[in-house]
Amino acid sequence: MTKPVAIATPDAAMMAAPAALARFLETADASALDGVFSAGDVTILENFSPHVFLGQEGLAQWRAIMTAHVGAIGALKHEFGAPQDFGLTDQTVHFTLPTRWTGVRDGRRFTELGGWTFVQVREAGGWRIRSYGWAVVGFDWLD
Repeated sequence: MTKPVAIATPDAAMMAAPAALARFLETADASALDGVFSAGDVTILENFSPHVFLGQEGLAQWRAIMTAHVGAIGALKHEFGAPQDFGLTDQTVHFTLPTRWTGVRDGRRFTELGGWTFVQVREAGGWRIRSYGWAVVGFDWLD
């Protein structure tokens, strides 16, 4: 009998929700979020007020604020670094995803480096974001 191989990094199915979230941020296309978040309790920690978004009501509030936020940024693009701190337990996965954003805000180009820490749950046949926290570790104006 073959012993199952443990994975040490997120697979493509686990990366699908973070990738869709990043597409939403780049495009403000709300349809990119279809099936991305858990239908249960959701917690989002962000670097904009009110900073903590709880439950489905908080998710709706986050969507409205984030849509306006990214609507004010042009040419927004992301680049994921190698996932870090991976852990898989039953139907829950955690990992941290270094991310670099570039774009144009107020007519000036910028780069922002940060990290997302994700907890996802297996739900409705896929991995859905149960929580994420965003932390900026570097920001620079390029012009």
